Amino acid sequence: MPTPKQMEKLAAEAARRPSPSTAAPEAPLPAEYWESVLRDPRAGTTGAQMRQRCLSEIQRHVLRVSCRRCERTLEIQTADAVRLYGRNAVWKDVAQRLLDNTCQQRTGRHEEDGCWPAFETP
Repeated sequence: MPTPKQMEKLAAEAARRPSPSTAAPEAPLPAEYWESVLRDPRAGTTGAQMRQRCLSEIQRHVLRVSCRRCERTLEIQTADAVRLYGRNAVWKDVAQRLLDNTCQQRTGRHEEDGCWPAFETP
């Protein structure tokens, strides 16, 4: 255990030494950082990107969407969704239509009517 005098000496030396340069929290991150993040295989398709895709671009066999209000869950095979809504239909729009067609939460107010989709990965 260092003595109080040794601890003061160590603290004084540490204060004199230049600290390693670190970016301030407000400073923008370097471009190399973002390139490495995007090159990472784990940075694949996010949920938001999946919702914006056309049905023909989705490789999953089964698509699943649930409602945040009534907690209903609907599943549809991708092939069936393409047959019913077309190859160029966006998954987000198809999911909303599927939920709205069987919605039980009708109040008469536009802002409150309908289901609130939550996209899930099967």
